[in-house]
Amino acid sequence: MIVCKSPSELEKMREANALVAQVLWELASVVAAGVTTAELDAAAEKAVRAAGAEPAFKGYRGYPATLCASINEQVVHGIPSKRPLAAGDIVSLDMGVRLKGFYGDSAITVPVGTVSDDVKTLLRVTQEALDKGIAQVRIGGRISDIGHAIQQHVEAHGFSVVREFVGHGIGSALHEEPQIANYGEPGRGPRLAEGMTLAIEPMVNMGKPAVRLLADGWTAVTRDGSLSAHFEHTVAVTKDGPLVMTLRPVAAGK
Repeated sequence: MIVCKSPSELEKMREANALVAQVLWELASVVAAGVTTAELDAAAEKAVRAAGAEPAFKGYRGYPATLCASINEQVVHGIPSKRPLAAGDIVSLDMGVRLKGFYGDSAITVPVGTVSDDVKTLLRVTQEALDKGIAQVRIGGRISDIGHAIQQHVEAHGFSVVREFVGHGIGSALHEEPQIANYGEPGRGPRLAEGMTLAIEPMVNMGKPAVRLLADGWTAVTRDGSLSAHFEHTVAVTKDGPLVMTLRPVAAGK
């Protein structure tokens, strides 16, 4: 069942998602060679709890951390560790919170120092694909329109879309219906209705789309070892079009 949120519920979701955006922005500003993902995770949990919220991921199905930190060929769900970031790496930071009974969820991929032009293109195209997916969020549209727009943009630039992981509805639960694939034909699936809230999250590989799971049971990596990028926004369907609730402070003009 897809749950449409009331204006008061959307306001609570905006608060939760604004916190996620703020914390991710702060984490991105301290990403540097020598910093460990465990240090980023500790900073994330401290900021979330200081704001009166709870980490959404910690303890979820046994996940051990506040942050998912996925480096280079790691696609999603990388567990923070004492591994230091190195110049030229990219790191995906994915985080959720629960605040006043509602969830926020977002992800960014951050370069560590200077990266190659090919890597810059991967990050840019993944961000653009997210934007193109969000542009399909309109009353009366179909869920599959989102994934189709993402796939078309990604593949036009020679990259590939991960199939095994998808976006999702979000609200009083971290994962709600519907699932939002990042690929497929348009015009399929449920119609978008006012008050629906969606976590849209393209995961894009520089090489082929196939992934595999590491022995830790969480970390997904590209099968061919190619780099992978991940960006995510939580978006509400409104009569005025998509409302992006996880805009970074810099993107919001702050």
